[in-house]
Amino acid sequence: MNPDPLFNGLYVPLVTPFTTDLRLAPDALARLADEALSGGASGLVALGTTAESAALTAEEKQSVVRICSAACRAHGAPLIVGVGTSDTATAITSLRELAAAGDVAAALVPAPPYIRPGEAGTLAHFTALAEHGGMPLIVYDIPYRTGQTLSAGTIAELSSLPGVVGIKHATGVIDATTVELLGAPQPGFAVLGGDDVVISPLVAAGAHGGIVASANVRTADYAELISLWHRGSAATARRLGAELARLSGALFAEPNPTVIKGVLHAQERIPSPAVRLPLLTASTSTVRRAALLAGSRARHASPA
Repeated sequence: MNPDPLFNGLYVPLVTPFTTDLRLAPDALARLADEALSGGASGLVALGTTAESAALTAEEKQSVVRICSAACRAHGAPLIVGVGTSDTATAITSLRELAAAGDVAAALVPAPPYIRPGEAGTLAHFTALAEHGGMPLIVYDIPYRTGQTLSAGTIAELSSLPGVVGIKHATGVIDATTVELLGAPQPGFAVLGGDDVVISPLVAAGAHGGIVASANVRTADYAELISLWHRGSAATARRLGAELARLSGALFAEPNPTVIKGVLHAQERIPSPAVRLPLLTASTSTVRRAALLAGSRARHASPA
């Protein structure tokens, strides 16, 4: 196995822009995808939770993947696509469809949400996906959404499955499991931080990169943060990390991606801040505070 992971650096889980009447805004999505990759992202994530994927129709999901695939092809960058379901058979079908479509480097798959099958059941789930899905997998470990905690031992077993190429570590804390995971990296297995506020200490402790929703707003700075830690520029990385942690805290002050969309709309990068129910648009005061922090060093690639 290649000792270097396939995925490292910054991956931006794109929002799904809507018009004021809640239709998909494909041109705005294409611009966001190009801006993120031009701004230093290593790749994109389509149909993550930040994309409101649960509220998209099947046709809209296909459009989102098609648009993001085109941007990634143009930039020579990998595309990761979210596949979230509690049913193993349905997940295998979705993975096979993605594999057949091509242009998708990996699928981001959570532990089966809501039903809490236990660690043995979760391992069996991913074993079946790895054997029959035909697509490299990144495990999405986010227990405050799935209700399922994964121990360091289970993560080690998952990392040994053929086709499981990484994990999005979004447990909400840096604890003993995090330390063990980062202290004994498996060859070819990427550990990507998934909690924006603590992405800096995670990369400092050994994470290969991150899937960072806040990087919709300041892509170049989050890419620089990861690069600084990888280059060993600790003092500069700490300062930038502290600044970006304040931004991430503001962007997550209300349910994701409502504040991010509010800021992107304020920057005139998407046509509206609209989200679909059960989400509600973020309050004006929350968006204003986040926009001020976003503007302090924003270097996105949109025209002036």
